[in-house]
Amino acid sequence: MYVNNMTQVRVFVFSGLTDNEAIVPFLFIFFFLVYLVTIVGNVGMITVVHGTASLQTPMYYLLSYLALVDLCYSSVITPKMLFDLLSKIKTISFAGCALQFFFFAALAVTEALLLSSMSYDRYIAICHPLYYVLIMTYKKCLILVLLSLSIGFLQSSVQTSCVFSLQYCGPKLIDHFYCDGPPLLTLSCSRSLPCDMVTVFFVCFCGIGSMVTVLVSYTLIVSSILRMKSSKGRQKAFSTCSSHLMCVSIFYGTVFFMYLRPSSNVFDQRDKVVSVFYSMVIPMLNPLIYSLRNQEVKKIIVGVVQKCQ
Repeated sequence: MYVNNMTQVRVFVFSGLTDNEAIVPFLFIFFFLVYLVTIVGNVGMITVVHGTASLQTPMYYLLSYLALVDLCYSSVITPKMLFDLLSKIKTISFAGCALQFFFFAALAVTEALLLSSMSYDRYIAICHPLYYVLIMTYKKCLILVLLSLSIGFLQSSVQTSCVFSLQYCGPKLIDHFYCDGPPLLTLSCSRSLPCDMVTVFFVCFCGIGSMVTVLVSYTLIVSSILRMKSSKGRQKAFSTCSSHLMCVSIFYGTVFFMYLRPSSNVFDQRDKVVSVFYSMVIPMLNPLIYSLRNQEVKKIIVGVVQKCQ
């Protein structure tokens, strides 16, 4: 009865990235450039894939959707964070916080599932090359994309309903730069254990489930590559897979660090740095890693730049 009679918080306040006002201009310029590169890189990747006949393959089809998710994923967090860097009071409404949390959680899981779909695609291409065209049809790719989106938004609906059905009676200071589960749950005056369990369940089901798919796929891929007689073939296969493995390692490493550890009421600067990686840096790195380590994409980009000169 005591909790129900309390006033529900209508506006949250972010603590922001830093309390040091001296470095705010540097942070604003740096993250503005990061966001600019993210937009140019991901829009460029989508344009190159859909505008080049030689890239109309399942691998690049999935890559273009990953770029689209990265673009939206970063846009949920970065513009608001940049605005807050220039604001003395960093506020967000209760509804706005719920929307930000919903889209961030949905797109993060969608990204994880797309990365596992891409590892499955590489497994088929390297381990069963003769059947690749028959197995990885455009219809199957579309199903994988739609399945990733459906699971992502469905689990986000459950998590958002759970987190924002709790009572928030005050304090209203979120010790973070965006609305995320762990710092939000520390503010609730309701019992948050069920929501903690829901979060752990979905991180395990979607995160670990997709990571196992990646690990199994790449174990079989490496085994197949090592059996190749041609050194040139082995080098090409490793080159194709290494960029994907790099993106996967950074993404899963930071996400699991944040969500699969004992809950704590303290959210320190280290946690914010890790959050910066998976919310802003990874969406920027993905198109750069894939384009710079992919010879075919690199040739097309160089050709486009030469034509523009």
